[in-house]
Amino acid sequence: MTTYLVPFTFDNGVELRNRYVMAPMTTYSANPDDTVSDEELAYYEERSYGVGAVITACTYVAASGKGFPGQFAGHTDAYIDSLRKVAQAIHKGGAKAILQIYHGGRKSPRELVPNGDVVSASDTIAADGGKARAVTIEEIQEIVKAFGETTRRAIEAGFDGVEIHGANTYLLQQFFSGFTNKRTDEYGGTLEKRMRFPLEVVAEVNRVKQQYADDSFIVGYRFSPEEPEEEGISLDDTVQLVDRLANEPLGYLHISLGDFRSVAHRYAGEKENRIKIVHRVLDGRIPLIGVGSIYSKKDALEAMETGAELLALGRELLIEPHWVEKMTAGEEVITEMDMTQNNVIPGQMMRMMQSRPGWVPGVK
Repeated sequence: MTTYLVPFTFDNGVELRNRYVMAPMTTYSANPDDTVSDEELAYYEERSYGVGAVITACTYVAASGKGFPGQFAGHTDAYIDSLRKVAQAIHKGGAKAILQIYHGGRKSPRELVPNGDVVSASDTIAADGGKARAVTIEEIQEIVKAFGETTRRAIEAGFDGVEIHGANTYLLQQFFSGFTNKRTDEYGGTLEKRMRFPLEVVAEVNRVKQQYADDSFIVGYRFSPEEPEEEGISLDDTVQLVDRLANEPLGYLHISLGDFRSVAHRYAGEKENRIKIVHRVLDGRIPLIGVGSIYSKKDALEAMETGAELLALGRELLIEPHWVEKMTAGEEVITEMDMTQNNVIPGQMMRMMQSRPGWVPGVK
């Protein structure tokens, strides 16, 4: 346990005070103008005193990519001051602040994007069951630039890094997946071509980093390992993607899982733990963040056995905002939400949690 409570240093020399980070979780709680709300600032600050870094909820890089109501924005310079407040709130507790950036693609609710024009890698089904249209080559280039521009805003706002959200079936994953990418141009078809858009986003974010920040700015990438659909992403596909990403100038990779114990389903190799498989492929070239259902000390000890250099805490930090501090002090932590306690969770986020009984243990 103590091995993850000691400092961790990235290849660029940036040190985290321990190996635990806060996982990104959607709050649904921004102001009506998509600036960060006081409730969200309090939520981030409350959880910034123990973990080494806080990865924020995703912020959208283009108006066409907004994926949730009550999502704080980062797609124009008008939101730099709002973003700065988020970074400052996280820094109050001594954690590094990492802004997650993304485009919702076909998952964006039609009522939240301009003219109801939902886009994806190809003509496909949108979240509401209607149509999402394929983005043009010109639009792809604009979105790539938008990821870079939001990175610049993160730098100006004082963030310590950004995490490119290539997971959870959002736009980058929609391009990588053969289920949603039926393109026949240079952005679709072969696995190599389906990787092109995510890799162009990584290159642009790093170009902007070189222009506006120094080596201490962290760039991470989050990915989902598999999809259930026959034409969807297999772990064999993901192994090839992470192998490529490990050779890019990235600070870390972050797997997206609901449970760190989950095993491979669609994979040619042994059906073992997904994090272990990915970690073996990376072979020490780049740190990996493991995540998923880490609540107790026992869970954390078991998760360490996957080999992931860092571990992310999500739902447990909703239940126990000061989990890391209590573990450091040898105190007991609770692993089910006590609804009588004020855990500094925005009201709308709590209402969304209550609409999904069981997602957070103890929330009914």
